[in-house]
Amino acid sequence: MSSSSTGAKVSDHPISPGSTRVAWVGTGVMGQSMAGHLLAAGYALTVFNRTASKAQGLVSRGASLADSPRAAAAAADVIFLMVGFPSDVRSTALDPSTGALAGLAPGGVLVDMTTSDPTLAAEIAAAAAAAGCSAVDAPVSGGDRGARNAALSIFAGGDAAVVARLAPLFKLMGNALYMGGPGAGQRAKLGNQIAIASTMVGLVEGMVYAHKAGLDVAKWLEAISTGAAGSKSLELYGKRILERDMAAGFYVRHFVKDLGICLSECQAMGLSLPGLALAQQLYVSLIAHGEGGLGTQALILAIERLNNTSLDKKQ
Repeated sequence: MSSSSTGAKVSDHPISPGSTRVAWVGTGVMGQSMAGHLLAAGYALTVFNRTASKAQGLVSRGASLADSPRAAAAAADVIFLMVGFPSDVRSTALDPSTGALAGLAPGGVLVDMTTSDPTLAAEIAAAAAAAGCSAVDAPVSGGDRGARNAALSIFAGGDAAVVARLAPLFKLMGNALYMGGPGAGQRAKLGNQIAIASTMVGLVEGMVYAHKAGLDVAKWLEAISTGAAGSKSLELYGKRILERDMAAGFYVRHFVKDLGICLSECQAMGLSLPGLALAQQLYVSLIAHGEGGLGTQALILAIERLNNTSLDKKQ
């Protein structure tokens, strides 16, 4: 069945809590909140997570627990993936014995919300079409706060009719914009990560400068927040950095993965983005210090180490 005919078929069935079964694979920092919004809206939800205990919060609210992505997909019309790395996406979606596409009935839709490789997104879309299904790549931006508040930016790639049909589900998580065909959502998200990477470097460098200059860094952040230097990164992470709150809304190790995909894409394009490369190396240094499980705001630690200083008032 062709991609276009599959898109026409699934678009004939409007999505609603009363008629659409949903599944979710990956109930971590982001996935738990995002899936929770679907459950709260009345959708029948089946969940799978490799560590089953991380899905118990949703199960206690009425979700059903599956023992594999395939089993979750078999119980759903639309299945969402929110896992860690492209290798996880590949196995979760495409494994012939346990993968989601092996369980999804014809006419079903697989939505990968992981930040992953655009070429893998196109591969999954082709495999889905061959199975009489559809696949959409729909990575998100907004971090844990955006996930909790249903205020995520969602970058959607795939068949336009399928993305439009998914609107009632996407609206429960944030604002979805259609970016183009398979892989376009992933490329839009990679561009987003490139912009964030240098923004984070600028934010933490400015904070270290303000500290060494003898300024009250909290007042300095307040002062710049309403000017040209204001940013979503400052809004989300400025206070957390000052409070030495390095808990992950988005893991350093996952950001390093994203930036690595960006660099691979740039190499394939013959594109030189030195700011991206610098940010990636600084974040890699955090992993070398055993800090991959911290949030992206932990970049402050790398800049502090370079300058033998600390914004921590306790030191």
